Amino acid sequence: MTTLAAGIDTGDTAWLLAATALVLLMTPGLALFYGGMVRTKSVLNMLMMSFVSIALVTVVWLIAGYSLVYGPDAFGGLIGGLGHAGMAGIGPGSVRGSVPTLLFATFQLTFAIITAALISGAIADRARFGAWLVFVPVWALLVYVPVAHWVWGPGGWILSYLKALDFAGGMPVEIVSGASGLALCLVLGPRLGFKKDSMRPHNLPMVVMGAGLLWFGWFGFNAGSALGANGLAAAAFLNTLAAGCTGLLGWLFVEQKRDGHPTTLGAASGAVAGLVAITPSCGAVGLIGALAVGLAAGVLCSYAVGWKFRLNYDDSLDVVGVHLVGGIVGTLLIGLFATSAMTGGPRGLLYGGGFGQLGRQSLGVLAVAVYAFAVTYGIGRAIDRLTGFRADEEHEQQGLDLTVHAESAYDHGVLGHGAPLSASALQKVKP
Repeated sequence: MTTLAAGIDTGDTAWLLAATALVLLMTPGLALFYGGMVRTKSVLNMLMMSFVSIALVTVVWLIAGYSLVYGPDAFGGLIGGLGHAGMAGIGPGSVRGSVPTLLFATFQLTFAIITAALISGAIADRARFGAWLVFVPVWALLVYVPVAHWVWGPGGWILSYLKALDFAGGMPVEIVSGASGLALCLVLGPRLGFKKDSMRPHNLPMVVMGAGLLWFGWFGFNAGSALGANGLAAAAFLNTLAAGCTGLLGWLFVEQKRDGHPTTLGAASGAVAGLVAITPSCGAVGLIGALAVGLAAGVLCSYAVGWKFRLNYDDSLDVVGVHLVGGIVGTLLIGLFATSAMTGGPRGLLYGGGFGQLGRQSLGVLAVAVYAFAVTYGIGRAIDRLTGFRADEEHEQQGLDLTVHAESAYDHGVLGHGAPLSASALQKVKP
């Protein structure tokens, strides 16, 4: 019989085990969400970019990422040390709070995984898969890991010195993925036919299924961040549901007013926008605040996704418009709606806290967005010069499913539009 390590709470551990599985499920959910939004010729490539991120980020996290984020601060709030590299010194008896440290590390790993996978939507249809394999581990170490330490790590400067609030990942996940996606959009340039060809989602039921899995997993994402089966987890759970609903309704309201018809894609996108925005604030705002945060994100993100056509950056699947903008909205609104009943102290402007918390949130947002954009742009440029990041024009036109993976999302050797693969086409396949 195995003896339970001192300090471990079985209820908290059971909940966090479930929450970890829920968050991991979000990445396959994201793959379906993105896969339904692209054209038929790049569905499998889109799925692969998400699935391979699971493997790449896991290896990086276990070797060095966890230690650099959650190890004792080594450089004045900037990064942790390598004392736990390779998970050294952490075993079944190690405890963090009331849960096993190994479980805590795995839970936090799932956040890193989906953050990397989110970026792929910004460069859908046109990125070399080999370049993506290089980009993800380098980006995870140079971008995600430092920001996660700033916000959540012991001694991280945003947490310990600035004292900005972020319960479940508005800055390390949403703003980082959105700013990084924008940087790669600029490195790779727009898709062939951008603003000229119709690039509508090929499978809206698949999009809605993916959004549903994301919403389901988001309960683990947000409520799991309480790290226990307690009242804070319950409040975060309810706030997550409420914000997803008002995000959906806000987006549909804008579509009806602007376009004259609410859409299925808009409903799925609006729900995701509300969930993005409540991620940082679910542990800081009450129910009224959650409803307001979701509604604000649904309305603002529905307009923000159109910026790419005016500003001429091709954010293929609206990572910038939903995750960057939604993450900023949710993080800043903590400065308005935070309540001491949720935070245990800090209050937002509308609850008598003054402008101080809003200022702290604003500085955190600015620092994280600038850092993520600048470093990602540098990584993208370096990979582009060394190996090439943009797919060949011929491959992009023919479709990355065939030219990269030698597969089709449809029947054995038949392209989505029904044309059989010719012998010459098969000869051009480069796995």
